[in-house]
Amino acid sequence: MRIRVLGPLNADVNGISVVPSAGKPRQVLSLLALYPGQIMPVPTLMEEIWGAAPPVSALTTLQTYILQLRRRLGTAMGPEAPHTAKDVLATRHGGYVLQIPADSTDVHAYERKVREGQAAFEAGDDESAADTLREALALWQGPALVDVRCGPALSIEVLRLEESRLVTVERRIDADLRLGRHCEISAELRDLTARHPHHEGLHSQAMVALYRSGRQAAALDLYRKLRVRLIEELGVEPSPQMQRMHQAMLSVDPALDLATGPRRGSTFDLYAA
Repeated sequence: MRIRVLGPLNADVNGISVVPSAGKPRQVLSLLALYPGQIMPVPTLMEEIWGAAPPVSALTTLQTYILQLRRRLGTAMGPEAPHTAKDVLATRHGGYVLQIPADSTDVHAYERKVREGQAAFEAGDDESAADTLREALALWQGPALVDVRCGPALSIEVLRLEESRLVTVERRIDADLRLGRHCEISAELRDLTARHPHHEGLHSQAMVALYRSGRQAAALDLYRKLRVRLIEELGVEPSPQMQRMHQAMLSVDPALDLATGPRRGSTFDLYAA
């Protein structure tokens, strides 16, 4: 069984889709898929589907959704399968569990690659870090669970995954900057800063990429526009780190150059106190 949640929900057995068309069973499958091998409590599933005020028939209806999912699994597995659908989607005391290996889901493969890439980054192996983190990000096919209506539990999970995705992008860009790929990633950073107009980390990376590409004026203009947005929209000045980076660019600080700058750490922390 293979399940993908980093984009549209996709789950298949022997190449046959087992994703239900109805919204609530899709929520059940999504929540179980995020925690393979772990018991998902009935109250959590009920809250995901109905919120804080489930109907009187909630438990019976949930059991019907589980039965529907098992039927789809059984059809895809076929009569010759060594296990039954009840073995794969098993009932446990207080809940249900999807009995599949963790790496059967794209989210767990993604998180494993992120850990490997982060370890390489911290060890100073920038080439391996950039490659591994790029492989992790390639597993995404769009916003997480983009075609699933998310209740309270799934909304938290989707937010966590999207934040992890952005952090991973930042770390991969840090590795690329340390490898001297500032020209290659300038266009990507231009798009990222447009989509995240208040994100100082991405703006610091874009400023460094522009500066190292011989575009000091463009880097300073990017800072100016960020400062105006932060003041006008949020009523705050850029962080001390951003202000120190701005001053460093004005004074042509050698620490900003690839050849003389520090080889470890993130771009945003370049001028941390």
